[in-house]
Amino acid sequence: MCGIVGIWNPERADPTEAARLAFFSLYALQHRGQESAGIAATDGRDMRIVRRMGLVGQVFSENDLGVLGGRAAIGHTRYSTTGSSRIQNAQPMVVRADGLGELAIGHNGNCINARDLREGLAQKGVPFTTSSDTEVIAQMIAREDGATWDDRLERALPKLQGAWSLVILTPSALYAVRDPLGVRPLCLGRKGDAWLVASETCALETVGARFVRDVAPGEVLRIDDRGPVSVADFAASRRGLCVFEHVYLASVASDLEGVSVYASRERMGETLADEHPVAADVVIPVPDSAIPAAVGYARRSGIPFREGLIKNRYIGRTFIQPSPELRRQGVALKYNALHDVLDGKRVIVVDDSIVRGSTSGPIVELLRAHGATEVHMRVCSPPIRHQCFFGVDMARRDDLIASRMDIESIRKHIGADSLGYLSLDGMVTATGGTTGELCTACFTGDYLVPVQLELAKDSLEAEPVKA
Repeated sequence: MCGIVGIWNPERADPTEAARLAFFSLYALQHRGQESAGIAATDGRDMRIVRRMGLVGQVFSENDLGVLGGRAAIGHTRYSTTGSSRIQNAQPMVVRADGLGELAIGHNGNCINARDLREGLAQKGVPFTTSSDTEVIAQMIAREDGATWDDRLERALPKLQGAWSLVILTPSALYAVRDPLGVRPLCLGRKGDAWLVASETCALETVGARFVRDVAPGEVLRIDDRGPVSVADFAASRRGLCVFEHVYLASVASDLEGVSVYASRERMGETLADEHPVAADVVIPVPDSAIPAAVGYARRSGIPFREGLIKNRYIGRTFIQPSPELRRQGVALKYNALHDVLDGKRVIVVDDSIVRGSTSGPIVELLRAHGATEVHMRVCSPPIRHQCFFGVDMARRDDLIASRMDIESIRKHIGADSLGYLSLDGMVTATGGTTGELCTACFTGDYLVPVQLELAKDSLEAEPVKA
């Protein structure tokens, strides 16, 4: 999961406005990646780039935004799913294409055949300096035959497998691309004469842009001074938006394909209350992503909603930290419990998911330490039993607690008095979709395209390939 944005401004605009719009849009997408951030901008001649490890507010200075002059810009916040968390893998990445100049690219998702594509390019003498599948995608486009960028994109993109939303910046145009299944979100907006694309609608709203439409699955959208034009369509026969976007990944301030994330999470909580009722005194969320679901659970059950855990706003999302050690430390730093809310109470604690099981146990312990007499864990998604190859860091099945334990064993492991998971049908219905319109592979093992089950996050971590 990463956050991507793209800005195209008319030539007469302030030369730093595109980079500034990208900067503020990335703030709204910080939840999608906290390891590194970057912006690339062009004035139609030169490509300028700033990218560093850290959060958006740490990476860019006022001087950086001044350097990033140009009518167009793309931006990226990274959460590593292929390739380690290091500066060489930060995005956007820039490569040079013979005859057409430089190309900058930002990528959200996973190209699952990147290893094979990289080997083929390396045999032709193409050098690689990173362990990211994004560089493979960029070189596939740059080295493709074709007199125009449109031609090269139309020929290169169908060779990619997996899930990928892309923003691509060339000297002459901005491109927004979504994979044939539409696994990762991407939307189009407008602010005055400027056109914007972003992973989520919340990024558009942050800068005062108006949502226009979603980029369609399999669509290649070119944006220049004439506006957006769809130049290619290689959509699959079915759709497959990642349901985990609704469960956890996306901001509650966003709409995904016309559906409010906040509303879908509320409905998940309501259905969870129907499926797993229990006598209790208070319902509390694990903030922030589970707050709407806890509101829904409390409303449907008639049990009062309270805030029993307070989140430290300066600590990142523990699930997307890149190592188990950082995740464990993150739990200890992330939450304070409210003794007055919990003491002597039977507590229902609502969470969006249990992935590795490394946070649920410490949360239960924390609630008991502050006086909870019973702790009932309720989870607004089914057990996650299968790894994700499409842009979420779940590439090792052994890391997933539900792949090793049944529900009762998980309950004992985390120390809860009871444990209830939302059903697959309940989750899907809450999003307003159907199982035929969503990717649910991490819950069901039904992958939308064939995958190599042994494929790992570090599959491209061999020594960089030199020409």
